[in-house]
Amino acid sequence: MPEYISAPHCFLKDGLFYFQRWVPTELRRHYTSPKISYSLRTRSARVAAAQAVRAASQLDEYWYHLRSQDADLPGKHMLRLGVAGPGQRTSEGGSVNIDCVRLSEAVVTYPRLKGDGKGVTFHRAAERCCGYVIDTCGDKPLTSYTKADANAFRDALIARGMAGSSITRVFGTVRSIINFAGNEEGIELMNPFGKVYYDRSAGVSDRQPIPVEAIYAVQAECYRLDDEMRWLVALVADTGMRLAEAAGLLCEDIVQDADGNYTARITPHPWRRLKTAGSAREVPLVGSARWAAWRLLEAQDGTGFAFPRYNKTDTTNANAASAGLNKWLKAYVPKGTTMHSFRHSMRDRLRAVECPADIVDQIGGWQTEGVGHGYGKGYPLIVLRRWMQSAAAGET
Repeated sequence: MPEYISAPHCFLKDGLFYFQRWVPTELRRHYTSPKISYSLRTRSARVAAAQAVRAASQLDEYWYHLRSQDADLPGKHMLRLGVAGPGQRTSEGGSVNIDCVRLSEAVVTYPRLKGDGKGVTFHRAAERCCGYVIDTCGDKPLTSYTKADANAFRDALIARGMAGSSITRVFGTVRSIINFAGNEEGIELMNPFGKVYYDRSAGVSDRQPIPVEAIYAVQAECYRLDDEMRWLVALVADTGMRLAEAAGLLCEDIVQDADGNYTARITPHPWRRLKTAGSAREVPLVGSARWAAWRLLEAQDGTGFAFPRYNKTDTTNANAASAGLNKWLKAYVPKGTTMHSFRHSMRDRLRAVECPADIVDQIGGWQTEGVGHGYGKGYPLIVLRRWMQSAAAGET
């Protein structure tokens, strides 16, 4: 009999025990997934069984309270998100004290008010990050979290194996949600999730650019294979666009002038937002990017999308593009480089031809420091094109 049979609600994967439990059908509206599944980080059936029994017991208790919320209770309309939990206090007159807004409530308010027009990743990040806090420290009133909770949360993230940059993003999201909810509810609080020490460089490796020789080899393969995936690679290789920017283009975003020059207009779309406001720009298409533009417009299938395979739903599937292209790319580029490395390479290639830094920023959609750079419309396309042609040709 397999060892994992002795550990309830568990299964084995690669020698590690995982906890798994299906959410009751009537409670699934409270969850983003019908199944709870996570690693117990142990190979011992005895340890896994103890952790699983404890987790199952906690879930049973919580589900009991959720079912109580759904009951037809007197005065239910006066409750905040259902039955008041432990730790909620009342002020004079019996109303719920605003100081008792819980993190689970804050994470509902934040995306509702700030998530308009933002992608699903924004909402998932808020739920995921606050879920980490609740798993580690419990679902408490915002004023009840302490510095000890924040330090325990940090230790839990480190134990998950998160890199310093990922921990920074998680803490930033949690801080923003707590601060926003506090301001909305008029709560004065000292956010304990600020100024928490950890090694921000731990596990972080610098993204390396792709050498020019490797870029030329990749472009040659793109010309040879000549399909939609390679058109996307070729477009990114000689522009330094973010992969999502390129994958979400419409055919009408690629325009040709009277001289036969192509330009990509990078603008926000409902299916693909831009990373920053400064990311909206026009990028001249030269070298392999010009070839890709010609092939895309020649082969357009009537959907309107330049890359329909990555736009089959209401959101550009940049993750699928990244996974597929990186898998193909690794045979031609140094270890540790990815599609995003073309963006780093473009900056270096423009430096190599002594392109002014503010022109480089305009081409890549990077923020240029200084108040003066916010004035005017920027450099004309003819200037950008000249520098990009020099970079594509490797001129010095």
